[in-house]
Amino acid sequence: MHIAPLSRGIGVAFKPQHFAALIANISGIDLLEIHAENYFGDGGLLHHQLERLCALLPLSIHGVGLSLGGAAPLNPQHLQKLKQLCDRYSPALVSEHLAWAGDGQQFLADLLPVAYTTDTLNRSVDHVAQLQDVLGRRVLIENPASYLRLKDSHLREADFLAELSARSGCGLLLDLNNLLINCHNNGGTADQYLRALPLHSIGEVHLAGHAQHRLNNGRTLLIDDHGSAVTEPTLRLYQRLLRLAGSRPTIIEWDRQVPSWARLLQEVTRARQYQRGQINDT
Repeated sequence: MHIAPLSRGIGVAFKPQHFAALIANISGIDLLEIHAENYFGDGGLLHHQLERLCALLPLSIHGVGLSLGGAAPLNPQHLQKLKQLCDRYSPALVSEHLAWAGDGQQFLADLLPVAYTTDTLNRSVDHVAQLQDVLGRRVLIENPASYLRLKDSHLREADFLAELSARSGCGLLLDLNNLLINCHNNGGTADQYLRALPLHSIGEVHLAGHAQHRLNNGRTLLIDDHGSAVTEPTLRLYQRLLRLAGSRPTIIEWDRQVPSWARLLQEVTRARQYQRGQINDT
């Protein structure tokens, strides 16, 4: 099935336990996102579900383990599995994180922060270009959540992403929850961050909840846990982005303490009201 480029719509990060409810109410969402690595196998229940869903909805494939920001070369087996998955399902959107997850010898199963340096930028441009060449398409790169600023960093995160997009031709997946977390934990304002980005390069938006952790020094650390509803500050920032850049395909992420399908649809409905201009918080 040919999928036209997406410019708007609200979807969810798919959970297999929601399959039956989703099939029964497919009109409740506009698109679906999966984590690529969960589908690197050839068959089974996950692919059976996905084949049915892809006949009904546009698909976004979101990678979490390629380690684009790492010093090690990209894993060729990982690249080929991702290519095979994209060839199989012809997704409307493909994305990965600006992060690293291993050193070429071991995989750490986490999205670890990169130092925003010229060397890291050059390496990341090469890695993104390699990824796009293998897939034969433009990919979107997501801004990561971080809890500290590495001392070697001399570039602002938003400037790093803007230069990465300009030099590699990639698009951006803007996670507004991560943006707020980073500004709170590391300094800066969300408005400054947004204005430093090439807004025309944003091809997808993520909305999610976060947790708060009180430190011994009295400060509060925000943690990207995807374990609750989208926060009001994140939704207000979403409204700000919509006014600056217009609508973009948007995914609700809720990966821990996963709610019922009915509860998740409430989050979709609320985000859709923002996207359609039916809620005005200012």
